Amino acid sequence: MPVDEHALDCLFREARTPVKWRTDKTVPEELFRVLYDLAKLGPTSGNCSPARFVFLASEDAKARLKPALSAGNIEKVMTAPVVVVVAQDPMFFENFDRLNAEADLRSWFASDVGLSEETASRNSTLTGAYFLMAARALGLDVLPMSGFDQAMVEDTFLAAEGWRANFLLCLGYADHEAEPARAARLPFAEVCRVL
Repeated sequence: MPVDEHALDCLFREARTPVKWRTDKTVPEELFRVLYDLAKLGPTSGNCSPARFVFLASEDAKARLKPALSAGNIEKVMTAPVVVVVAQDPMFFENFDRLNAEADLRSWFASDVGLSEETASRNSTLTGAYFLMAARALGLDVLPMSGFDQAMVEDTFLAAEGWRANFLLCLGYADHEAEPARAARLPFAEVCRVL
């Protein structure tokens, strides 16, 4: 059954990218696990599941992120209740014995660095998008972001695991009073072809 109109409004039509955060509302840590448990259910190629998430919830963690941010992103990130580094594990194929019963699948990726990098990037991006939609479904506002020094983020937060940074997601509750009009989107006829 399709979801109802209210759900479509929450996920797409009424959802907005925040420009300013409410400072009187925090994101409870219990939601982190709920968010992940929803996002992990989205499909990935061969159930490869390469996405990894680092939740920067403390002021100290966000302060360590600050030098890696481009100037235009600093205020939006530093005032967000939580920043999530959406990352990817380049060694994701080491988990295939638990995630996919297909024989010898690990060797396809272990022997082809280009294939494994492309697969990790594409599928961690997908899972990051599932995470964004899960956050919206749970009533959070989400600001996806590039505009950061990838190497610095990796050195600061991901080096111990060997993960690679993909993008950032700021989570919280938007100050809707500060929202400008929704930016335009391209129409179907310009961007879609039916063959």
